[in-house]
Amino acid sequence: MRLKKKNKYKLIALIPARSGSERIKNKNITNFYGHPLIAYSINSALKSKIFDKVVVSTDSQKYSKIAESYGGEVPFLRPKIISGASSSDFEWVNFTISELSNLGLDFSHFFILRPTNPFRKSSTIKRAWKHYLKGSKSNSLRAVEACNQHPYKMWSVRNGYLNPISRGKVKNQPFYNSQTKALPKIFVQNASLEISNVSVLKKYKTITSNKIIPFYTKNNEGFDINYPYDLKYAKYLINSNEADLDKIC
Repeated sequence: MRLKKKNKYKLIALIPARSGSERIKNKNITNFYGHPLIAYSINSALKSKIFDKVVVSTDSQKYSKIAESYGGEVPFLRPKIISGASSSDFEWVNFTISELSNLGLDFSHFFILRPTNPFRKSSTIKRAWKHYLKGSKSNSLRAVEACNQHPYKMWSVRNGYLNPISRGKVKNQPFYNSQTKALPKIFVQNASLEISNVSVLKKYKTITSNKIIPFYTKNNEGFDINYPYDLKYAKYLINSNEADLDKIC
């Protein structure tokens, strides 16, 4: 059940920053316009002024010190066993919320702000929270954007032959033989943010409820840096004035 009174909301921003990234070494603390990449997520969270706590979840003492120097809190390190490349979000979120509760710190909602997105601003965060509160009965929100490559034109290979992902049709023609504009609109989640009521962790054993409302990001709000190319393109967007950053004081 959604909480009704605004003064009962207690919000925490969770910023995941495990060490050991492979595609870009030390990706979360790589230098980006004079600051480690993680600094922009901490900064936008603090600047939004909606959070009771801004907590960085990391398994690294080095990352911890960097996060704290920018105003993030690291009350404890994340265990290595839940900090691998295949570890689920539920593991570290549930661990963090549980450990904080053991310290007497309880929250109504958590946000996940991934440090690989420098273009999510404080205004983005506030807009998403406002959207979440707008009368929906769902306990979860996820940022999404329209797919550039439509999944209904994708294939797997079985026994040496192409096998369509979807066998749907438009005007009696297979999806894969139809114009993209004739296909159902499909959205992909991005790196901007997620919001959930803390209660979903216990009820669903995952970070979202069974009904998730969409938050449609604008322009580069959902940008995600995962590969060296992404890092170069992010810099191109700034240099060409197609994107900008929340100023870090």
